[in-house]
Amino acid sequence: MAETVKLSCATCGQMNRVAVDRLAAGPKCGACGDPLADGRVIEFDAGAHDKATRGDDVPLLVDYWAPWCGPCRAMAPEFAKAAKVLQGRARLAKLNTEDNPQIAQRARIQGIPALVLYRGGREVARLAGARPASEIVAFVQGNLG
Repeated sequence: MAETVKLSCATCGQMNRVAVDRLAAGPKCGACGDPLADGRVIEFDAGAHDKATRGDDVPLLVDYWAPWCGPCRAMAPEFAKAAKVLQGRARLAKLNTEDNPQIAQRARIQGIPALVLYRGGREVARLAGARPASEIVAFVQGNLG
């Protein structure tokens, strides 16, 4: 039997079991059919953020940002490039701290952009400031072993 991991759907909230060897193939949610891990950056709301950071088995890198933040906007294309490179090994998501201040406070975000890596329901590492895709990829790979 193939090893499986849990991934939450950012669209409908459904928890899905996905075979590890299918992660790079862009699995879809069993409930709504939306992509779970297709190499694109996921836009989180508060509920999706909490479900994914607490329940996903696949490493998750969250970019805490705000629309008025110049460095956040400048880093967005680099974050998207990193998501493509890390497809199948980690999911990348964004949370707008202006729309979700309670989440930012709970996550102890003191400046943006802030990148926080989660694995197995726990924070693994964090990185502050806008970074190029190569540094984002190296940060994730270096903290996952």
